[in-house]
Amino acid sequence: MRAFRLAYDGRPFHGYQRQPDVRTVEGDLFSTLRSLDVCAPDRAPPGYAAAGRTDAGVSAIAQTIAFDAPGWLTPRALNSELPGSIRAYAAADAPDGFHPTHHAYRREYSYHLYAPTGEQQSIASLPPIASLPPIDDERAAAALEQLCGSHDFHNLTPDAEGTHRGLSGRLDRDGGFLVVRFAAGGFARELVRRLVTVVHRVGTGELSIDFIDRLLGSESIEGGDGIPPAPPEPLVLSDVIYPQLSFVVDEAARERAIEAIGGRAIEGAIVERTNASIVEGLRDAGDVASSDER
Repeated sequence: MRAFRLAYDGRPFHGYQRQPDVRTVEGDLFSTLRSLDVCAPDRAPPGYAAAGRTDAGVSAIAQTIAFDAPGWLTPRALNSELPGSIRAYAAADAPDGFHPTHHAYRREYSYHLYAPTGEQQSIASLPPIASLPPIDDERAAAALEQLCGSHDFHNLTPDAEGTHRGLSGRLDRDGGFLVVRFAAGGFARELVRRLVTVVHRVGTGELSIDFIDRLLGSESIEGGDGIPPAPPEPLVLSDVIYPQLSFVVDEAARERAIEAIGGRAIEGAIVERTNASIVEGLRDAGDVASSDER
């Protein structure tokens, strides 16, 4: 059995798991494996499993798959048929019976939250938005600290089971962004994105930090007091730890992955710059209208 590391830009996909009639990461992966004669049509490869099912729009650095692969199947061989938004870059021999979901020791996610402080509203890489409340990093950090530890997160996931988790996390300021990092043995559905919403709202003062006690309590919180998930696009599955595996990075495949996904980053930067120019143009149009009225 072989395990592979996959990185992907999740924006074009309706999540990881294969679904009918919509594009998914797993769907493109299976199409690739069929074109390489690794599996039969309409069948998964023998022994196949993945580390997790990222939601629509969520990206990954360390998605891990494993299956009974032929010896010639390398990351570069996979990439010869995969689309540029999905890249394999490392592989490892896995013991019989290995399952990337059940044998993961820890999963780590990072969320790139656009959350400028008051001073950064005018210097962030994105244009300042008057309606965007500035964030207090110390309040956000205090919220994160209170959320970490062993808790029942039933108020922060649609799941009815598996809601008790042991969570660790940290915040890193990167210009106008707060990078919110979470690690746990596993995560309930939407848990990370709802945790980000809590950290953000406490940081901006929209929520009191005391409200976290209610969220982590036994009483269900629904309706207007419920916590919605943050948008999926800034979320990245950044690592999955397997003590029993030794991944070997294919340097050529890794460099090509950097080129392919880096190109998509440039495309995103161009879109960002274009939208910023539209915002500035609209501001200028308002100034001209005000001047004409005078």
